[in-house]
Amino acid sequence: MRPYSVDFRQKIIDVWKKEKISIRGLAQRFDVAKSFIQKLLKQHKETGDIRPRPQGGSPPTKLNSEQLIILREIIEANNDATLEELSVLRFVLCNGREL
Repeated sequence: MRPYSVDFRQKIIDVWKKEKISIRGLAQRFDVAKSFIQKLLKQHKETGDIRPRPQGGSPPTKLNSEQLIILREIIEANNDATLEELSVLRFVLCNGREL
């Protein structure tokens, strides 16, 4: 789900400041979750910013750059190998060390 726009967030803040509506009232009026209003007001009070926070990215890779190079070389040299065969090759080429 995409974050709410900055314009929409600003409308909520403006109504909250002008009308002093409760969090529950704001949530009902704008048809959003009460938790969203709570987080928006907290963010506005703490930072003065209402832009959506960055969403999480992809998790970091478990292999370092050296290991990725080795893995690419194994796959390029054996591009028709099955995963099981690649696993055996990886173990043999790394002299028994885990990649």
